[in-house]
This record gives sequence, structure tokens and C-alpha cells, in this order.
Amino acid sequence: MVRVLFFAAALCLLGITHAAAQTPIPRLCPPTGVQSAASGYAPGGIILTHFDRSALWLYNVETGARYPLPDTLPCARNCRLSPDARSLAYFNDSLNAFSQMRLNGTERALLSTDAADVVWWADGTLFVWTPGHAGFLLRADGTRQTVDTREVVSVGANGVWGVREHANGDIFMREMVNLLTGEVGTTLGVDRAYFNALAWSPDGSQLAFVFPLVIDPNSGILGGEIGLAAPTISPRQITDLTSTYGAVRINGVAVGELSWSPDSTRIAFWVTELLGANVQADLGQATIHIIDVNTRQITAYCGYGTTEHTPNPSRLVWSPDGGYLAFAGVIANDLESGYHLLALDTTTGIFTSLSRGVVPAFGSPDVVAWGIAP
Repeated sequence: MVRVLFFAAALCLLGITHAAAQTPIPRLCPPTGVQSAASGYAPGGIILTHFDRSALWLYNVETGARYPLPDTLPCARNCRLSPDARSLAYFNDSLNAFSQMRLNGTERALLSTDAADVVWWADGTLFVWTPGHAGFLLRADGTRQTVDTREVVSVGANGVWGVREHANGDIFMREMVNLLTGEVGTTLGVDRAYFNALAWSPDGSQLAFVFPLVIDPNSGILGGEIGLAAPTISPRQITDLTSTYGAVRINGVAVGELSWSPDSTRIAFWVTELLGANVQADLGQATIHIIDVNTRQITAYCGYGTTEHTPNPSRLVWSPDGGYLAFAGVIANDLESGYHLLALDTTTGIFTSLSRGVVPAFGSPDVVAWGIAP
């Protein structure tokens, strides 16, 4: 494995506080292989994904039933689960506008007619992105509050802070910015493809972000680590994957793919060992890892791995109770079945196939949401 040569210097350049030495990463590797689901899989609820390219599909975890939802289109990353995990913001094809509905397709209501994306921001308030990349807060009473979204790529919930990218010579830098006052907060360092995933915690208090470290300056090899930041607190490194694996890539090229648990205490992500300087080709297998952001303990789940990780691995979606992850992938001994809808029990490490036939509607086979049945 390639080892760190300029580790401390890279952290200093990014202004990120070095994490304490990481304890050995436990590996949950049950010898059972991928299991087949019996009826009544433990967490229950409804998973939304794609079983064809015509619509968004419902999968009932308890009964195994699945069907397409009328007047929906396949969702990329702009279908948003509500904070209570009972509703979805989605694009309504018949209205040509963003709407919300219960996860079974009922109780539909118009949200905004001039939106490119709608984000659940706080109780009674939405954050609306327009097709021109302007942004405003939409209150429950219909009033709007315009905010400054120039160069902003991500907005946190329950606050007025976002992440902004700006040019600095030949590179782009990331920083937190107050959307109402323009105040610049924490600097997050350089934005680099495949080393720039980020996500706000559901409660809006913290931002998790991937940043690159120079592992070997002679070969140009970089490695990814995860940092944690708040608007006015210096970012700190919370992983030391390099010490265990050498150079790794975290997730893919899609920016907003770190997956927070519903209670804002854990983050799930894919780790792929880098075998060379090419972050799209010199790669090993990707496996799921979860970090507890309070204890910094990481768990590796090695009962399933995939080489279908570029440009993006399948999204990781938490169950409403925070005990399971859903995603899609092929099973090594069942390639003819295509992509399975898979679930990981994060306590036991057991992977279970819930259904077959997930379709990669937007390049990768993605799960959209896992919520509570009405």
C-alpha cells in the first residue's frame, strides 16, 4: 500500500485540525453471504427506487409488493424525503411543477411552480432552487425570503448557511457563507472531483465533507478523508483511512452523497482502495463503511463489495429507524438477475436481497428514499 508522505503538510494547507490516531477498524464479515428476504423484513416501511425508466416505484418492505407511482418521473437526486420520513418532494409530471405526496402516492399537494429543486429546510419552510440557480425560502403562508445563492452549491437545514465555491487561480475553493449577510465562515479547502463529497447533518448543525490529501507527490496519488465542520468552527478531520488502507476514494463524482443517519450521529459511505493516480481507473473494490461522528469509531462491512463504483456507486439510504441501509447492486453469483434492491443490517453486517430488477435510470442503480408507510 502507498503510505502518507506529506500528511501533516496537506492538513496545514487546508486548515483542518488533525484527527487523533484512529483505532483499528472493526470488520463485520458474516459468512452467510447475501440473504433472500422473507416477508416482513424487520424495519418495514416503503422504499422508493426504479424498476423501469418510466416512473418512480414503490417497494413495500413488509409485504414485498411493488408498483409504479402515477404522474411521477424517475428521480435523480432532486426527490427529497421529508424530515418525518412520511412525505416526498418530487416533480409532478402532470402539473409540470414540484409537489409533495405521501410515499404511497396519496395526499398530493403543489409546492412550487418555478423550481428546479425543492429542499425540506425546516418545519413549514422549504428552500427552493429556481431554474436560474436563484434561491429563496418559501414559508408555509406562501411568503418568500430571497437569499444570495451566487456560487452556492449546498444549503444547510434550519439555518442560513450554505457552501460556496469560488475560483482561486486555476482551482476552486470551498467555504461556508451566510446566505443572508454574506459573512464568510469556515474554509473547507480545495474542491477536487472525486474528493469533494459533502452533506449537511439532518439537524443542520454540522457539515461532513471529503477532502484530498497528498499521499505520494512523485506519482500524484491523492487519498480521501472526511472532515467535519460548522459555520464558525475550524474543520477537523474525523477519519484516518489512509493509515489502514493507504490511498482511498470516498464515494464518487456526485457531490452530495455522504449519507447521514436520521439522528445525525453516523455517516455511511463507500470506500474504494486506490491502486494508482487515476481515480477513475486505478481502483479496487468498494465496500460500505459507517463512522460514529461522536466516538470516531468506523465499522467496515465486508459482506458485500462492488466494482461498479465509477462515476458513482449506488446511493446509500438509511431506514427511518437508523438501523439499516438500502442500496442497489449486483450479486456475484447471480449476475443474470441484474441489480438487486439490497439492505444492510448495520448491527449484524448481514446483507439481504429484498427484490430484483432495479434499473439504473440515471447511470447508477439508485435508491431514492426509505420512509414510513402511511
